[in-house]
Amino acid sequence: MQDGRAPRIKNRAPAEVQITAEQLLREAQERQEAAFRAPKQRVEDFEELHEYRGRKRKEFEERIRRTRGSIKEWTQYANWESSQNEFDRSRSIFERALDVDPRSIQLWLSYTEMELKSRNVQHARNLFDRAVTLLPRVDQLWYKYVYLEELLQNVPGARQVFERWMQWEPDDKAWQAYIKMEERYNELDRASVIYERWIAVRPEPRVWVKWAKFEEERGKLDKAREVFQTALEFFGDEEEQVEKAQAVFNAFAKMETRLKEYERARVIYKFALSRLPRSKSTTLYAAYTRFEKQHGTRSIVEATVIGKRRIQYEDEVSHDGRNYDVWFDYVRLEEGAVRTLREEGGTQEEEDAAVERVRDVYERAVAHVPPGQEKRHWRRYIFLWLDYALFEEIDTKDHERSRQVYRTALNLVPHKQFTFAKLWIMAARFEVRRLDLAAARKILGAAIGMCPKEALFKGYIQLEMDLREFDRVRTLYEKYIEFDPTNSTAWIKYAELETALEDFARAEAIFELGVSQPSLSMPEILWKAYIDFEVDEQGDREKTRLLYERLVSLSGHHKVWISYAEFEGASIPLPRAMRDEEGEDEEGETRMVEGDANMARQVFEKGYKDLKSKELKAERVALLEAWKAFEQQNGSDADVAKVQAMMPIVGRKQHVDKETGQVVEDWELVFADDEREANPTSFKFLQMAHAWKNSQARKSGGAGVLSGFTATTSSNTDEAVSSQNANQKPREDVDVKMHRDDDGSSDVASSDGE
Repeated sequence: MQDGRAPRIKNRAPAEVQITAEQLLREAQERQEAAFRAPKQRVEDFEELHEYRGRKRKEFEERIRRTRGSIKEWTQYANWESSQNEFDRSRSIFERALDVDPRSIQLWLSYTEMELKSRNVQHARNLFDRAVTLLPRVDQLWYKYVYLEELLQNVPGARQVFERWMQWEPDDKAWQAYIKMEERYNELDRASVIYERWIAVRPEPRVWVKWAKFEEERGKLDKAREVFQTALEFFGDEEEQVEKAQAVFNAFAKMETRLKEYERARVIYKFALSRLPRSKSTTLYAAYTRFEKQHGTRSIVEATVIGKRRIQYEDEVSHDGRNYDVWFDYVRLEEGAVRTLREEGGTQEEEDAAVERVRDVYERAVAHVPPGQEKRHWRRYIFLWLDYALFEEIDTKDHERSRQVYRTALNLVPHKQFTFAKLWIMAARFEVRRLDLAAARKILGAAIGMCPKEALFKGYIQLEMDLREFDRVRTLYEKYIEFDPTNSTAWIKYAELETALEDFARAEAIFELGVSQPSLSMPEILWKAYIDFEVDEQGDREKTRLLYERLVSLSGHHKVWISYAEFEGASIPLPRAMRDEEGEDEEGETRMVEGDANMARQVFEKGYKDLKSKELKAERVALLEAWKAFEQQNGSDADVAKVQAMMPIVGRKQHVDKETGQVVEDWELVFADDEREANPTSFKFLQMAHAWKNSQARKSGGAGVLSGFTATTSSNTDEAVSSQNANQKPREDVDVKMHRDDDGSSDVASSDGE
């Protein structure tokens, strides 16, 4: 307890007798000490009464002498005297207090309240008159004064008090109170006059609206219209004045709507909106939109909605002029308005005005050029120019203006830093549609000379292909390849062009040039296209074989070996020379030349030996799987068994992890030929044991597995292969446990010990 902490509870077991919360509260209430109360005094005669009053007066006098500025003490003293029915003394005390602080509102209210409680009405009136004369800006005193007169049914007196009050031009609540009093006594003409005086003092829109609404409610519609018209004449027709009077226009239109004068309301809305910019008339336009949705036609409603969206877009672009997404939405809105106007058969003047609005939005949008010289800032911006040009070409048929838009956009883009192929190509396509091929070629030629890029070459080539200008296409492909000789796709497309033109010698020469390049982006697709060309188009097996030999010498990838072997075993079309002599068969199909399975096996063996020399176990397994599938389709059971015997054994291998120092068990692949070469004695022993086990199984009629070996599945093989590829660190071999099927089949696995 010395350190301020709570005492430690040693015994946490529940008590035998439990105490309820109700009992705790009851005991706490019973043990509370009684509050001190002053003793009651009983006055038996007048002498004691005088003594009591004298003592209390002395106490009060002492208190106000000590705290003369405390209005609370004065008020308590005076109220005590009034409770003793000593009203003269009470008034004297209040007057003394007013000499101390004549501007105390609470003091005046307490004084008048004392007089009213004692039913001294005239005294209270005199006090209120003195108070409002001294403090005319205190509304509370005026309200109390008016309430007193109205409570006494002295309506002329209350009206007189209000008139005195109105001379001080109080706030709106005072005018409203005066008007409501006249309404209570059905003096509506007087109320209308008060509204007129109120307007003269404070000519604000809400006051005009209240006055017009009052006239409408009492049924004087002409007077209400006159009020609104007077208000509009008062505010005037200037933009700032109309903006200030929006509430008046809105209320005027709503009144006409309630009276079912829809044309009047529409004219009022349009008058106000025509004199206000869209950004300043959001509220009024929203009211107009609701009005048209309820009482307008379809075309008017659509025009109103479009106008409302214009205001939203204007507000957004005023905050961020480079928000190009908003500009796109804005121009789509305006273009849609033009199309709608044409569908509904608008006048030529309306259509021209709508087109000018679209052009204005486009011009304002493209004026916000992106900052900096980074292409990512220009990607959205450049599409504004493209849409602008297409609008001029398609919607307005103004081709010269469209051409000017393209030229301006091309001059604006900093082509030395970056360019946009789409802009060049669309400008050239526009000239083609205008039947000006020279201008189109000039544009694309300038683009390639100024800022060559792949998309430009492709677009120019496609244009010439569409025009069937094959000599120009050849020239462009040559320029394309000179620009980027590492682009495999360019070589392939060039060769495909020559193949389509049946110039096979040129196509073959192009492929040769392509594969002889020292560096290519994706050489595998170029080699594949070259091989497919020799197979499908030429039907030359010898040349294809030489290509495969060159490719395996360059890459040595197991997929290349597999493709090579499958090619040797597959059928290919006749050579083109023989094909031209014999022609096609009756069904229009090209005759095929059968493949050589033995050549395919030789390729598989060469590939296997090559991968073995490179110690690529997972790749050897993939090649063996492809070889096995080939033998299953084309070979005998003996051929399949031979390949199956070459499959690896899935084994478990223990090694010491150099990082943790712990013995870890992992899967590995053990190939039969590797074991035969590395450990010929142990391999011979295992082979004899396996043969003995097979003989024992045949004698017993079972198909048992050699003790110490486990039959594997393809899932185990896949798991081992993934492990083999994942870990390639050298480790210390501790023990190898091999698993193999009795027929020599095994699954593919991987090892971390290679």
